[in-house]
Amino acid sequence: MRRILALLLLGIVTMSVLGAGCISSETTSNTSSSSSPTTSPTESDQIPVTVNENGNINTADLKSYIDSLPAGELTPEEKKGLLYMVEEEKLAHDVYTKLYEKWGLPIFKNIAESESTHVNAVRLLLEKYNLTDPTQNEGVGEFQNEELQKLYDQLIEMGSKSEIDALKVGALIEETDIKDLEEWLALTDKLDIITVYENLMKGSRNHLRSFVSQLESRGVTYEPQVLPKDEFEEIINSSLETGGKGNGP
Repeated sequence: MRRILALLLLGIVTMSVLGAGCISSETTSNTSSSSSPTTSPTESDQIPVTVNENGNINTADLKSYIDSLPAGELTPEEKKGLLYMVEEEKLAHDVYTKLYEKWGLPIFKNIAESESTHVNAVRLLLEKYNLTDPTQNEGVGEFQNEELQKLYDQLIEMGSKSEIDALKVGALIEETDIKDLEEWLALTDKLDIITVYENLMKGSRNHLRSFVSQLESRGVTYEPQVLPKDEFEEIINSSLETGGKGNGP
């Protein structure tokens, strides 16, 4: 996690220097699944997709599925991953909420609403495994994780410079979300956790495509700051990922 945050901060510095000039998904379902060596092809085929083109997760359908699976004992890494990801998804929601207030771009409002379903998707697992939700009493822009608190403040500062910088922040957040999810996936063999993480990644890939498209429409070519370039290119050159209603509460 520290390595990802370090890369993220390096990306912020790099993009700030480049300013508003040119700085320069589907990782397919098979690519996403292969990032977790604990998921067999048979298990991957069982994972339902509950995401729509906006990246919204249908948490009602997701809950029905994960509740049908047995609850095993979580490893320390699995607990850490769930607690981290619920705050990271909240960070995305909160940053987009603030950037919408600043710039009024519909993409931030739409994706902030989608991120609410991502937070709720992780909360399903926190409830299932009786973990205390670190976001339950925190307001917008407030985090228990000190690294995420610092990161939130830095992203808001960067995204407040211009609309272009704000869109770059969005792309950067989604890159980081995908990378972190890939790393947490590699540390679990529980199908309910894998299902939630896979759906979160599909939503994040759709979000990344949207931010990159918005930048391209403004004449800006976004270069990946966190993901390997080949993975990034595969994502943005692939179609939106959908399945199920994708309209969770």
